[in-house]
Amino acid sequence: MAALRRGCGRLLARRPAAAQALTAGALMGAGDVIAQQLVERRGWHGHHSSRTAKMVVIGCCFVGPVVGGWYRVLDRLVLGTTKAVAVKKMVLDQGAFAPCFLGCFLAITGAMNGLSLQENWAKIQQDYTAALATNYCIWPPVQVANFYFVPLKHRLAVVQCVAIVWNCYLSWKANRI
Repeated sequence: MAALRRGCGRLLARRPAAAQALTAGALMGAGDVIAQQLVERRGWHGHHSSRTAKMVVIGCCFVGPVVGGWYRVLDRLVLGTTKAVAVKKMVLDQGAFAPCFLGCFLAITGAMNGLSLQENWAKIQQDYTAALATNYCIWPPVQVANFYFVPLKHRLAVVQCVAIVWNCYLSWKANRI
């Protein structure tokens, strides 16, 4: 276990974007497995492995790069490490980034699930408001703590650990027919 932790630390130091993408993919996949097994109660025989694989791909190719990049931009936009700065970052994150990110996430998931443009738009209209309201119940306090206590290179990993529950919800919400 110590060797794995050291290897992850080296990857994060040498290639932070790759480490963040892999972390996001793994944790998005974990969230989907939890959604299928604990929320939907599919059992292992009814588990949709292709759905889990799609969530891993979305995590690696969309969530990790986009959220990791957003945190770097946010650190350049709002300088400092005070509590007031953490609150400003959270307001920007939740007021500007989260609504756009959530819409894109739902659209990408729908497209990967083979929905037509019209079906995807209807699904987004059906799910977006409830998902954004749930987002606002979970993320503001997490983000204030994240921006105040956690160094930039670890923020995505911290958020993704908290996000296992969020990913479970998003996977369930996005894959519900």
